[in-house]
Amino acid sequence: METYLFEVGHLLFRYFHIVAGIAWIGASFYFVWLDNNLTTPPQWKKDKGIEGDLWAIHAGGIYEVAKYKAGPEKMPPHLHWFKWEAYSTWISGALLLSLLYYVGADVYLIDPSKAALEQMSAIALSIGCIGFGYLFYRLICKTPLLNNGLAFAAVALSFLTAWTWGIDHFFSDRAVYIHVGALIGTCMAGNVFNVIVPSQKQMVKAISEGKQPDPQFGLIAKQVSIHNNYATLPILFIMLSNHFAFTYAHQFGWLILIALFIVGMWIRHFFNLKNRGIYKPSVLISGIVAFFVVMLACAPWHTIKSKTELAQAAVEQVHVSDEQVWQIIQSRCTECHSQTPTSAMFKSPPAGFVLDNMAQAKQFAALINTRAVVTKDMPLANLTKMTDDERDLIALWVEHN
Repeated sequence: METYLFEVGHLLFRYFHIVAGIAWIGASFYFVWLDNNLTTPPQWKKDKGIEGDLWAIHAGGIYEVAKYKAGPEKMPPHLHWFKWEAYSTWISGALLLSLLYYVGADVYLIDPSKAALEQMSAIALSIGCIGFGYLFYRLICKTPLLNNGLAFAAVALSFLTAWTWGIDHFFSDRAVYIHVGALIGTCMAGNVFNVIVPSQKQMVKAISEGKQPDPQFGLIAKQVSIHNNYATLPILFIMLSNHFAFTYAHQFGWLILIALFIVGMWIRHFFNLKNRGIYKPSVLISGIVAFFVVMLACAPWHTIKSKTELAQAAVEQVHVSDEQVWQIIQSRCTECHSQTPTSAMFKSPPAGFVLDNMAQAKQFAALINTRAVVTKDMPLANLTKMTDDERDLIALWVEHN
């Protein structure tokens, strides 16, 4: 029952996190698009303080949207605040991080081959790293760098690269990616909580008191909102990354993540330019090309043996029998992947993947090869200590079966 409740909690928090993230990122996409597509309004609207307007049609209705340069003469009785999309995404993400990587630290957070950490010390290090990263971001947001987009991006990405490289020495490969996501998500939610909403409150307060709002509040909020917008595509990848072990399980998985982070920002830049009426296909094309270059770079060239090498190994090994491979699977895999797992972590086989007999092993030989030989992300956190020699034997067996 304890394992079942853990999985129910996992489902609940992840589902909530994804739904909230869609709402938040969707709002970010929409408002950046909206801001970049506003047109100069007629004079009578300018006289009312309207800076730009937009006409749109959706779901059978025609909409008129207007943006005030400072604010209306009188605040409307109902004003929608776009903040809970951000807060609910961060809260659900924090709960998901706590459940999987703190409650399940021994499985998902700690990698004994990198650092011998106890559960509480690993959790403390995790929180400390995220907190330090967030404080650094807040610090550089208070410097003149904030007004220089390229310089700010260069400093922030340099720090993020060093930060990611550092935590890669302590946490499991999968945890490294999630921690980068946690840091970026915290910075994004912090922008909403510490900058955007307070700036909006100052504007509303001034208008309610019949004063002219200070435009500086709106400018600062817009700057950090742009930061959030450029982080959307990278953060979406991180939310999905646990499905793609060939990225995080790579020898230089931390560097692969940084490269994909930059590629995501660059592709987002194309759409932001396009929304402003600036068409630069070269930006999008170069972003797509860069993505495939990264995919080629993280291909498992270092683990995949050529057919010649396999043939030579086959000569030296003579033959890898089903019995040899079955002994490896029984000792390294079936602890979890069985109809009746003996692992204390699972009461049912993860992903419904069962290896209770040799026939099942042969049926899923290609998948076993992919996860145990190519990406090496299985066994999970290598808890059963599968050796490289055993992985090589599996590769030979798959090659000749």
